[in-house]
Amino acid sequence: MKKPEPPRPAPRKTPAKARPNEVRIIGGEWKRTRLAVADKPGLRPTPDRVRETLFNWLASLAGVGGGELPGWQCVDAFAGTGALGFEAASRGAAMVLMCEQDPALALQLQKVKAKLEAAQVRIERGNGVTLLERSAARSLHAVFLDPPFEQTALHESALRAAARAVREDGVVYLEAPRAWSDEELAPYGLTVFRHLKAGAVHAHLLRP
Repeated sequence: MKKPEPPRPAPRKTPAKARPNEVRIIGGEWKRTRLAVADKPGLRPTPDRVRETLFNWLASLAGVGGGELPGWQCVDAFAGTGALGFEAASRGAAMVLMCEQDPALALQLQKVKAKLEAAQVRIERGNGVTLLERSAARSLHAVFLDPPFEQTALHESALRAAARAVREDGVVYLEAPRAWSDEELAPYGLTVFRHLKAGAVHAHLLRP
């Protein structure tokens, strides 16, 4: 007589993850909101793990728990998907100016802003370095720099412009394909406050 087969265990439910063409806002008012990632060469959203660490760093500087940035004035100079800028706005930043040169990406950012009713967010199509050069000196709490990795010269001009625009107690976030040393940053008046490596990404939090 054939023995009955033991019952099979129910399949485990795995937590939902953002699809490869999406990223998610991690914290704040719009937590878990999905942002589309267009199929464009060089478009490389900041990974979730890096963003979570970055905003924990920023919140520790703001002196507020929960990753909040109340009242901060921020610029996301190479916005792309808007992952950094919308994350900052979700966490309480008073003003986030996002700059993106690609017209299709700039239009997508406008659509997300409208969907979220994000009055504190401004979208500008243009050159991120030029935007920073136009910003009032020492006016920004945070500048996010995530320029295309292959345009190495852009990192230098962006750092120079960001260092002038950021407040004395502010920060510059730099995402790059390699680590930047204090010696390299000295000509810009910046120093490394925090650094992490995640895959091919080097994430730097810089301070004047």
